[in-house]
This record gives sequence, structure tokens and C-alpha cells, in this order.
Amino acid sequence: MRPNNSLRKGGAFFVDNISPAEVFTPEDFSEEHQMMAKTTERFIKNEVLPHIETIEHKDFNLIRSLMKKAGDLGLLGADIEEEYGGSETGIIASQLIIERSAAGASFGVTLNVHTGIGTMPLVFFGNKAQKAKYLSALAAGEKIGCYALTEPSSGTDALSIQTTAVLSADGKYYRLDGAKQFITNGGFADIIFTYAKVDGDKFTAFIVEKDFAGVSTGKEEKKMGIRGTSTCSIFLDGAKVPVENVLFKVGRGHVVAFNILNLGRFKVASGCVGMAKQAIESSVGYAKQRHQFGRPVCEFGLMKQKVAEMATKIYMAESMLYRTAGLIHSVLGTIDRTSEDIGTQSANCIAEYAIECSINKVYGSEMLAYVADEAVQMFGGYGYTEEYPVERIYRDCKIFRIYEGTNEINRVIIAGWVMRKVLKNEIPLSAVAERIRNELSVLEPVLGVLNEKALEYQRKMRDRAKRVLIILCDTVARKYGAAVDEEQDILGPLSNIVQEIYAMDSGMLRALKSLDSAGEQEAKTKIDMVQLYTNDAMTRIINYAQQILSTIYAGEELHRELEILRKLTQFTPVNTAQLRRNIADAIIEVGRYVS
Repeated sequence: MRPNNSLRKGGAFFVDNISPAEVFTPEDFSEEHQMMAKTTERFIKNEVLPHIETIEHKDFNLIRSLMKKAGDLGLLGADIEEEYGGSETGIIASQLIIERSAAGASFGVTLNVHTGIGTMPLVFFGNKAQKAKYLSALAAGEKIGCYALTEPSSGTDALSIQTTAVLSADGKYYRLDGAKQFITNGGFADIIFTYAKVDGDKFTAFIVEKDFAGVSTGKEEKKMGIRGTSTCSIFLDGAKVPVENVLFKVGRGHVVAFNILNLGRFKVASGCVGMAKQAIESSVGYAKQRHQFGRPVCEFGLMKQKVAEMATKIYMAESMLYRTAGLIHSVLGTIDRTSEDIGTQSANCIAEYAIECSINKVYGSEMLAYVADEAVQMFGGYGYTEEYPVERIYRDCKIFRIYEGTNEINRVIIAGWVMRKVLKNEIPLSAVAERIRNELSVLEPVLGVLNEKALEYQRKMRDRAKRVLIILCDTVARKYGAAVDEEQDILGPLSNIVQEIYAMDSGMLRALKSLDSAGEQEAKTKIDMVQLYTNDAMTRIINYAQQILSTIYAGEELHRELEILRKLTQFTPVNTAQLRRNIADAIIEVGRYVS
């Protein structure tokens, strides 16, 4: 996919009309993308899965040797320039690698962290000398990277870190003092991207080698899940870090930290999609073999309902994931990699899609939690034993809702981003909201029309959902202004509406694109999933909107606003039971996720 010369702004999905041809979808994977996916799958199947139990017991020597093999196959360098040992195949390829490596359980997490937050700070914010010194070894898996931001007293509030950096009298190095906690890959990482305050207040990023004097690690944490990963504290006790290892600029570490976290959140979503696909394949395979009352349990209606819901949520997450990958791919294509201000350019480009990155992280991790839970349920008692992989997936998946910013803080980020744009009039919603209100008297319920084009009815429902969001954003902006940051009871459900719209919009555009290119028969499962999801999402959106309105209004004012909501969201439900049967039959036939 080539960079798009007419880039959409971040968050454009809830105000712009976007054509299916504009979005990148899994059906657009190039031969190179497909090759990387297959190479990753073979590597995980042949090299990782035979040793999965050994990895779960923290054989870090084995994990390092596997990372070296992954490097030899080019699986660690997709985001790295060729001159520094990478393949420079780009973020779509790197997302595919992470997704397909998720079947490797803890090893997949190790790879994800290494290629993401354990390498990307250098890719986007390192100078030429720093890249020449470290990137080739990271791409080859000869050195492993980690990201050390969290401290015992600062997690979500990253800017409150206590680690200090003091310049030596000769000006040649900084002395770093502090402790970092819950660092994935920390026990065996060679390169540590960390943060400290210079002169007490200048938040700054540093490249630290584990062999620098004053660097040590704590004991491994005993974790509920991802047990085969290394998670430990890193201690900086007067650690001597050369001044040339300052990453980007002194006092500008927050630019590195937050933009790399944006990409990290996005990469978390890839792992979630991959793990969810593994869960549904395992549970459907079991349900086809397990017989009760004389037939396979997959034939029972409630089992089919589970399969359909799991598959539909995966489809939406996958559609959002690769749509966002296409956007980021395009914007990163505008960066001049030879420029001295590559860090500033990178920050501006990555920040453009911060909202999409957070949406992918929250939606993907909560989708995985749902799928993992239902997968265990489909196994019955066997799902609660270590004999089958769904037990491990169930334990492993919880962490994805916690790290790279909890889902709670990411919900605040999503809704806060929207509200800031509205308050600054960068998204001019007031006039649009007023027009919507003026049209209410002649607004008709959303109805399907006989012989209507496929998904036309769902498109109308999606557009109504966008109108609801616009009205709510305008209402919240008028009520609270800049103080809305303190109204998390409102930001939470508002964020949920934004996510629902991005999901249904992405799934719909992907289905319409397939419809145009392959025809209705080939796109049937996608169409069914979009119909099912849109129907149920509208009900959830109505509920979220009612929560917001009842928080803001009371009495007659509340009744007036609820009547507006009712007029905007009147729709005729579709036959979701039949849609679930159709979707489940398609999945059960092949025994894995398909769309």
C-alpha cells in the first residue's frame, strides 16, 4: 500500500463520509505481507510451540535463542530502516507479525514488546549515531529491548516520575537514580529505554545499556498470566549514562514517551486479535469433536450464538486494526528519514492518530477478554484445566487491559481528545448539532426498504449514531467547557460511543469494499457480521447516551433530551438469531475464524 497523498485527519471517522476504497483492509495484504504472515506462523508452529511449557517456566536462554532465530527470519525489523539492518516493510507488516506471533503465548508478548516499545523509541526519535550503534543488533535479535517508564509511585501519571538525572561535572555523562517497576523483558533486556528528570523538572528520555555501572534488576514477579515473560524492576543507582545517550532532546522526553505509548497501544491490539483467533479456533475445534445428546455441541443454538458473537467481535477488531495500520502507514510515509528533525516529524505523525490507537487498545483487549471467557465456557470443565490452551489464554489476556495505559485512562484519552477538538473548534460540531436539532421535527425512524442495497440500512443506522455523538459532544461542551476532564462519569460512556462508531464504521467499510470487489456471495459473512453488530451496537449506544443525559439533566430538561435521543435512534431490529446462525455455520464449517 502506498502512502496516501490526501490523508484523513485523526478522528475523521465520526464526522466525515469515507468511501470504502479509502480504507486498508486485510483483503489488501500484498504478497510480501502474506509471506511475512506465513513465515511467522511457521516459526511459531515449528520453533516456539514445541517448547511452550519450557517457555512458561521462564527459560530465558531459550527465549533469547528464539528471538535470535526470529531476527534471522526478519521478524524483528519490519519497522527498521534497511541501512540499520531492518527490512523497512512497514507497520502493516509489523502488525501482521505481532498478530501471528500471538499464538506463541508469552513468547509473542516478548516479541511484541521488543519490536514495539523496546525498539520504536530509537526508530522514531534516535539520531543517526544512536541508530547506527544499536538498531542492527535489535533487528537481529542479538540485543533485546525494553521500555522502563512505570515506577512504584507513578503508573498512569507518568510525568510524576521520581527518577533523577544529574549531569557530571565534566559534562560527559548523567547519573540516573531511581527505580522502574513491572518492566516486561526487564530481566534479560540489553537496551533499556527509560526516563528521568534532569535538574528536577526536565522530563528526559535515555538509552541505557544493562551493563552500564549502577544498573541492576530485581527479582522476577510471580504473575497470574504471561508467566513465560520476564517482568521485574530495574534499579538505577547512580547509573552512568553518556550524554550522547539522551534520546531526542533534554526536557522533551514526554514527546517520546507518549507517542511511543500510542504505538505500543496499537501493537497491543494486534496481539489481542491474534490471541482471540487462537481462542476461537481451539474452542470451535473442541465443540465439533465433543458430543452430547448424540450430536456435536457446536450444533446447539446457544453454542452457535457464542461462536457468532466471538467471530463478529474479532471481525470488528481486525477491521479497525488494519484500517488504522493503513492510516499510520500513510502518515509515516511523509516523514523524511534523513532529516535532522525526524523526531519532531515522527511525533507529529504518530500523534495524529492517537485516538485510533487508544480505541484499538481498549476495544481489542476487551474483545479478547470476551472471546477468552466464552472459549473457556465452550470447553466446559476441560477449559478450566491446563490441558487445553484456552486456560492459559484466559489468564494471559487480563494484562492487555492494564498495560500501555489502563483501559480506564485510555477511555479518558479517547473522549478527552474528542472534547478538546470540539472546544478548540478544530471539529466544528456546534453548527452541525444545531442543524440536527432543527431537522428533528421531520426526522423519520430508520427503516429498511425492500430490495435496498446490501448494508444500506446499516449505513443509515451508523449515520444516526454519528448524529447522536455530535449532539452529545456539543451538549457536554456547552455544559462543562474545559472542566470536562474532571467528568469521568461522562467521558467513560462517551468514549464507548466513539468506539462503537469506529467499530461499526470500519467493519461496514470493509464489507462494502469486499462487496464491490468480490460480490455479495463472497462478502456474505462480512455483511451478516455488520448487520448483527450494528443492530446490537445501536442498543448499546442508546444506553450510553441515556447515562450521559441523565447525568447532565433532570426533570423536564431530561425528558426533552431523551425525546431527541428517541427520535434519532428509532430503528427496526433485524433478525439477529438468524444472523448468528449464519455466521456460526460459516465458522464451524472451516473450524477457525473467517470473515
